[in-house]
Amino acid sequence: MSRDSHGHTHDHDTHPDHAHGSGRWKHDGVRVIKGDKLDANTAQTPGMLRQAAINQARVGAQKIWAGTVRIEPNAKTGVHHHGELESVIYVVSGRARMRWGDRLEYVAEAEAGDFIFVPPFVPHQEINADPTEPLQCVLVRSDNEAVVVNIDTVDPVEKPEAVYWVDPIHKHP
Repeated sequence: MSRDSHGHTHDHDTHPDHAHGSGRWKHDGVRVIKGDKLDANTAQTPGMLRQAAINQARVGAQKIWAGTVRIEPNAKTGVHHHGELESVIYVVSGRARMRWGDRLEYVAEAEAGDFIFVPPFVPHQEINADPTEPLQCVLVRSDNEAVVVNIDTVDPVEKPEAVYWVDPIHKHP
């Protein structure tokens, strides 16, 4: 038995998945997915490249999805939310602008090194705020399901422009 930092005891030796010498974890344990081996085998559209790193098909993930997204300059999604899912976006390079609210009345920008959290059911729009440079992000969702609820009835404070960020889960408005 061992004690964690909170004083709780854990019996690691008797857990059925921790049989010593069984080799169980060799193929079902930690996985490293190389950056040049991401899966672009999803529907692709002009202006955006989305690639899966962690999902059910690739590594057997049950509760999360993770991947990368590259959004061309000035591209943006229509207004939508992701149901009960939580999303985290990490900006690798470029400038992201997030608009949210019932009329997209709130706005915030993020740059390289910043994290963006999108709670469940929040109407929002993702925008590449840079007119010349692509936006590169890492995206993590709290489930493998690609839940997207498009909201066509929003009268946004700022009307969307002609270039949309469209992919298999973000439909053209």
